[in-house]
Amino acid sequence: MKNYYLLVISSVFFLSSTSAVYANDHDHEHEALEQYALPHEDDDHHEYEDHMDHDDDGHDHDAHGEEDERGHDDENTSRIKDLMAKQVGIITAVCGPQELHQTITVFGSIVSAPEQMSHVRARFEGLVSAVKVTLGDRVKAGDVLAEIESNESLKTYTIRSPISGRIVQRHANTGEVTRDQVLFSIANFDTVWAELRVYPVQQSSVSEGQSVHLLTSSGSVASTVDHILPSIESPYQIARVKLANDKQSLSPGLMTEARIEVGRFSVALAVAKDAVQTLGGRQGVFVKQGEEYRFTPLVLGRSDDHFYEVVEGLEAGSDYVSQNSYLIKADIEKSEAEHEH
Repeated sequence: MKNYYLLVISSVFFLSSTSAVYANDHDHEHEALEQYALPHEDDDHHEYEDHMDHDDDGHDHDAHGEEDERGHDDENTSRIKDLMAKQVGIITAVCGPQELHQTITVFGSIVSAPEQMSHVRARFEGLVSAVKVTLGDRVKAGDVLAEIESNESLKTYTIRSPISGRIVQRHANTGEVTRDQVLFSIANFDTVWAELRVYPVQQSSVSEGQSVHLLTSSGSVASTVDHILPSIESPYQIARVKLANDKQSLSPGLMTEARIEVGRFSVALAVAKDAVQTLGGRQGVFVKQGEEYRFTPLVLGRSDDHFYEVVEGLEAGSDYVSQNSYLIKADIEKSEAEHEH
């Protein structure tokens, strides 16, 4: 009987030991998988922050005192494995020279050109004997629009389109008598104009020939300023910009925003605007060295829509985070918050 009890106790001890070993191995495997897990879009980057290795192998209580001894600069550092950085979209660029384009923003609307609108009348009074087109039809210069029987000669003559375009108004029907009224209005919208308002504070910067980008609901259109028209009754000038409209996507009356390029200059060093973050009250970028991303404060100078000039703080050829740098900032701030507790 004593041997039987010894056998039972030995079996229980063996099974308990085996379960503990298995559970420990399973936990290590789960941690390894978590290290390469992709963040979910709906988690607001929380899972991503949990998977980042901050500084060395994490922030446990034993390492807290050691990190405090390394100083403030090391606190603004995050260590991220290259595979994880690629998965979450952290992209780097090389700091170097750049040409900056200074612009001003103006607003206006799309209009048709006077020479691209024609109002057609009958040459002589008479009876409309036939109408060959209707509203919305496209016509070419020389196409027959209508036939009129003259009251004077009693002969029939034709009315032809003076330009190519589209019938936008029709005021002629068979059997009607023509006098001096407009029978057809034809518009050609293959080319349109943008009329942009330039206010007094902007007028010294704007001149004919400058590059301009128009932002409309159909996309961005590049052109140049063709004319600057003074205004007698309004407190602004009109910058007129000619636009090709082959796809008929720009309609007269459409409101538009435009950026006129008023200056262009080269700088020795520049970083992308999206790269710049504010940490500890200082503006800077995250410089990549191996798998370490260190926040580097910068003195910034001039800028355009896409780049900042770097006056001080970065050397040419430095590899910095140009896209999704906010993820690294969030990781550092999360780590600092955990250390305060």
